[in-house]
Amino acid sequence: MNSIPRDPAHDSRRRFPVSSGTLGTSLGMGVRAEAQPEAAAAPAVEPVRVSFVLNDEACELTLDPRVTLLDALRETLHATGTKKGCDHGQCGACTVLVDGRRVNACLTLTATLEGRRITTIEGLGRERLNAVQAAFVRHDAFQCGYCTPGQVVSCVALLDEARAGMPSAVTPEPHAAAALELTDDEIRERMSGNLCRCGAYANIVAAVRECARGEGP
Repeated sequence: MNSIPRDPAHDSRRRFPVSSGTLGTSLGMGVRAEAQPEAAAAPAVEPVRVSFVLNDEACELTLDPRVTLLDALRETLHATGTKKGCDHGQCGACTVLVDGRRVNACLTLTATLEGRRITTIEGLGRERLNAVQAAFVRHDAFQCGYCTPGQVVSCVALLDEARAGMPSAVTPEPHAAAALELTDDEIRERMSGNLCRCGAYANIVAAVRECARGEGP
């Protein structure tokens, strides 16, 4: 039987990957790996001591200065009513009051709160529901309830801001320094930093409107 003639070009193509691999291995063996410098150890962070009033009770902590108020509340003080949502100050689930002003606890360093007064959802209705909490129940202004603590705290601050005549982005100009009327547009604007994952926005507006006008029982 006659043998099939071999194609020299075909043979060279078959041998090329093997030759290339051998060449690569030879080159690799000839290169000496340089030792990588060891990463410098992170400098130790000195803990700080901070004292403040939490829900009318004196509190003193010694902690890492990088700890946020949200983590201090939940992990150290076990005030878990304040919820961790986005952890970037975008959803409002962690809203608390600091000296009566609403802040995002996830963006607030605990070390900056020396001598301040902090109010969380636990401090609003201890023996009975706060007026805003009761209005939320009447108007079914929550479903899953996860974001509700931040929304209730934000509503409490919103009502105080309106009584003090603090304008919002939709307040018409000029406005009087006296208490502002909380229209639905005002309520929506002032609550825009608190997201509701269940979409109960219409009921939240109704609850705040009732509190603003004193229409509740």
